[in-house]
Amino acid sequence: MSRGGGKGLSLKDKLEGNELDLSLCDLNEVPVRELAALPKATVLDLSCNNLVSLPSDFCSLMHLVKLDLSKNRLQQLPLDFGRLVNLQHLDLLNNRLVTLPVSFAQLKNLKWLDLKDNPLDPVLAKVAGDCLDENQCKQAAVKVLQHMKAIQSEQDRQRQRKLQAEREMEKRREAEQRAKEAQERELRKREKAEEKERRRREYDAQKAAKQEMEKKTKKETVHTRKPASSSRPPQPPRHKPSWSRSVLRVLLFVLFCILCTLAACKLTELQYQPLCVSVNTLYEDVVAALQNHKTLQNMLQHNSQQ
Repeated sequence: MSRGGGKGLSLKDKLEGNELDLSLCDLNEVPVRELAALPKATVLDLSCNNLVSLPSDFCSLMHLVKLDLSKNRLQQLPLDFGRLVNLQHLDLLNNRLVTLPVSFAQLKNLKWLDLKDNPLDPVLAKVAGDCLDENQCKQAAVKVLQHMKAIQSEQDRQRQRKLQAEREMEKRREAEQRAKEAQERELRKREKAEEKERRRREYDAQKAAKQEMEKKTKKETVHTRKPASSSRPPQPPRHKPSWSRSVLRVLLFVLFCILCTLAACKLTELQYQPLCVSVNTLYEDVVAALQNHKTLQNMLQHNSQQ
């Protein structure tokens, strides 16, 4: 196995029983795939290497019972480190760890833990203790597990409170939405009722106007059917034809006939006929008489003026 990652030499050559010793190999990364192929290697020693972090798939090595990661440069453990549920012995001496992942609380079989020489959080360092002997390391495992379980419980409570707050917020939003929808329904209902009332008033007004029109028409019909003496308007009196108008019409007709006869006798060839000769003579005598009468009248008027 090479020092960089180590695939030059088979890990089976390092396996003795159930123990696999990979310490002092200058490893920069963990050969997880090769380790997964050796489920018999329940004891793994990775101490005194150059490991800065562990890959997330390292937590799939659930067959591990004892793990030595001491004297590396680990700054943190994978978040799902708690998947190593069969782990009983864990050595993290002399690394650069400040905190542990919350999933650490799931290592329910952990019996031995060493966290010395790490820049731990003061609270975690106080809980872990010194681990100077076997008994202190066992106590460290118990106390750290309790501490991490308390942290996990607190985080669970925080998540529950957050979920509860989110649920309550969602309920409030739903209640507000329902109230808004109810208000909109009430508004639409009120507008619909107002529209119905407006249409009802219009219908009543139209009905009243129609009834009034029918009453008026009925009254007019009743008045029309009354006796003629009372309902018929007085007609202007007819004028009886008078005899003077009839005589005047006859005279005008006679005069017209005379004029026509004179015109025919004066202007046509009939003037040489015996009848027209008599008419023309009579006409000339009448004209002469009228002229004499006019001359006499002028003389009388002249004498009276003198």
